Amino acid sequence: MPGLPSAPDAPDRALPVRGGVQIAVAMAVMNVATYGFTILAARLLGPEEYGGVAAVMNLLLVVSVVALALQATAARRISAEQAHVAQIERGVLRVGWHAALVTGGALLVLSPVVAHLLRLDSLVTAVLVGLTAVPVTAMGAQAGVLQGERRWGALGAVYVASGVPRLVIGAGLLWWRPSELVAVAAVALGSVAPVVVGWWVLRSDRRPGAEADHHGGRAILVESLINSQALLAFFALANLDVVVARNVLTPHGSGLYAGGLILTKALLFLPQFVVVVAFPSLATVHERVRALVGSLAAIAAVGGLGTIACWLLPEVALLFVGGEAYADIADELWLFALLGTVLAALQLLVYATLARQGRRTSLLLWAGLVAMLVAGATADSVTGLVLRVIAVDTVLLAVLIGLSAWLVGHDRRLRAAAAEGLTHRR
Repeated sequence: MPGLPSAPDAPDRALPVRGGVQIAVAMAVMNVATYGFTILAARLLGPEEYGGVAAVMNLLLVVSVVALALQATAARRISAEQAHVAQIERGVLRVGWHAALVTGGALLVLSPVVAHLLRLDSLVTAVLVGLTAVPVTAMGAQAGVLQGERRWGALGAVYVASGVPRLVIGAGLLWWRPSELVAVAAVALGSVAPVVVGWWVLRSDRRPGAEADHHGGRAILVESLINSQALLAFFALANLDVVVARNVLTPHGSGLYAGGLILTKALLFLPQFVVVVAFPSLATVHERVRALVGSLAAIAAVGGLGTIACWLLPEVALLFVGGEAYADIADELWLFALLGTVLAALQLLVYATLARQGRRTSLLLWAGLVAMLVAGATADSVTGLVLRVIAVDTVLLAVLIGLSAWLVGHDRRLRAAAAEGLTHRR
């Protein structure tokens, strides 16, 4: 297996800049390819039919919290205890496949509910969601091992495989038969590729290392479940507004809102490489503060530039949404970009919480979700809905930043007190 003593691709600890560039490039390719598929679908399907595809994509993002929880668990544990890498890897991959089968099976059982809730054209489309969840979840476990070991090149290959095959397959299928079902089928087929790449880079046996009870399968599962509920709250907050739009706006209006969310997702995922590279440092006490402050600044810079560009050049921004069919929201596109920036900052703070194994922050996220659903239910226009969502998310972001600042100060005071006590004992 690539990795520590038995691997050709060792963790890139000495060259964090190079690792950051590798991940940035790989995730840029992934996001551009994913974005390209989204634009292609939006253009070929039109606002009304694309609204169903957007709802499916947002549901898959919510479902992916299981994969992301596994990834965070593996990355945190490996970063904190390098001597136990072999045991953690075995446990995470085993738990990952079990979780993938359970998640996919549950969605298959619930496919009639999914089809009804999202107002899909076909039950088969909902069935494809369940099938897609299996490789998506398994990939999370693989990515977590690579991230924890800081094997940025191999992780980058997995990320590239997450986007490019979807675009290639989607382009071919949608040109052949543009429909909601075909678009979702392309996503399902493309989701297999990163799992194959992940299996390839992790295929060799690792030399046995130290083992400990707290890295057993049960412990990994429990931590992953705890992480899942925090990530579920965030992704529900970030994605369920499109479901609100499907129920409070007209089909055309909800399609326009879904088109605006293309920009939101672009600004959410564009700086995601910052979160990926920073997470191992966020899990390390002496690196945590600098990583958090620097990452927030980077996300604010990227998001700020994107929002200003959408405000100054709405006609250009419209090209990246789906063209003239979405012209009714041209003047509001900067609001969708601002929403994506706020969500990107929220995502970083959520991962900072997971890195320090905080538990209570997730309650604030669930409260924010309830507030968003209540506020969104009163909207009667695209602009009204996006403004309500921005307001809720901004308040939540301010609260989490304040909480993070307090926790940093609290940790410093505890370390200072411990150091002073040690000095007195000496």
